[in-house]
Amino acid sequence: MKAVLFDIDGTILTEMPLIQLFLPQVYDRLSKKLGISKDEARERFLAEIFERRDTYDWHDWNFFFRLFDLDLRYEELLKRYPHRLKVYPDTVPTLEWLKKEGYLLGVITSGPEYQRLKLELTGLSRYFDVIVTREDVRTIKPEPKIFLYSLEALGVEPDEAVMVGDSLSQDVYGAKNVGMTAVWINREGEIGYNMADYEIRTLHELRKILGGLE
Repeated sequence: MKAVLFDIDGTILTEMPLIQLFLPQVYDRLSKKLGISKDEARERFLAEIFERRDTYDWHDWNFFFRLFDLDLRYEELLKRYPHRLKVYPDTVPTLEWLKKEGYLLGVITSGPEYQRLKLELTGLSRYFDVIVTREDVRTIKPEPKIFLYSLEALGVEPDEAVMVGDSLSQDVYGAKNVGMTAVWINREGEIGYNMADYEIRTLHELRKILGGLE
């Protein structure tokens, strides 16, 4: 194997602390704007999100802010509360090891351009040779185009690369569909399907997997 590619959210970091901070602000603004209770505002906002799950728009918080005409931008929230982005404790040691071992490293995300800002704010961007967002290819995972674009940017073939992600439908299915080795990181111990080539609970387990693939 020559390259290891990663998803971002739920794989190498989590934005949940930030989401838990700004969603109440969203519900408060929306309730005042529409003249409804905060509970109803919450239901309306979340209903729009769930209805669009795994679509192109679902991956962009700014889409939903615009949908409800809210004066919020996710980039500004990221800059204001960078400490609310939490890098998993196994991320940096794993990336350091992979770089030391000579692997090419990349990111494939279905999110918009502000995903790069997340990596910059957390100090993770320096580890990656290639970072590909949906803006680069105008499509999202599991579409083959975003994977093939990333592999070409790294100069490797699909069978020379591993994809690591927390989504079976996007990361695992998408990677396997183009001939990559797919690793499902299942941090919460969810019930899954026998779709991934490997299932791990922490990124530390990549060392053993990659050792067996050499």
